[in-house]
Amino acid sequence: MSTDTELGGWPVSVRGVPVAWGDMDAFGHVNNTVYLRWFETARIAYFEAIGLTDRMKVSGTGPILARATCDFRLPLAYPDAVDALATVTKLGNTSFIMGYQVRSRRHDGALAAAGEGVIVMYDYAANGSVPLSPELSARIRALEASAPRAPVEG
Repeated sequence: MSTDTELGGWPVSVRGVPVAWGDMDAFGHVNNTVYLRWFETARIAYFEAIGLTDRMKVSGTGPILARATCDFRLPLAYPDAVDALATVTKLGNTSFIMGYQVRSRRHDGALAAAGEGVIVMYDYAANGSVPLSPELSARIRALEASAPRAPVEG
C-alpha cells in the first residue's frame, strides 16, 4: 500500500456519542474495549457514506476488519460524550487503511484515543479477498476530497 496525498482528511464524524455509566470498568474509567466500539461506530458511518453497506447487500462482497490498533491518550469517565472520527489514509489492491480518533467533549475536544484499522474487501461466499473496485476507490477519494485539510494530531 502506498500513502496517498489525497487521503486522510477526516471526512466522517459521529458527534456526541454518550459515555454510558456501564462503559466504565472497576478502575473508574472507560474500559479499553469501548474505544474500539467507538472506532467501529465511525467506521460504519464511513462505510454508509461511501455506499459500501448497500453494495454488500447486492454483491455479497464487503469489508472485513483484518487488524485494529488503538493508542490510548486520555482516560475517560462518565459523564462525557465523544466525537468518533474516521478517514482512509491508504488504498491498496484488496484493502485500505482507516484512521480513527475519539475526542472528548468534557475535555474540550482533547484526543482520547487514536488508531488504525486494516479493512480487506472480502467475498463472503467464496471466503477470500477481492480487489477494490475502481468505483469504490473513486467514492473513497471523493469523500476524502470533501474533508477539510486542517492538521489533526494523531
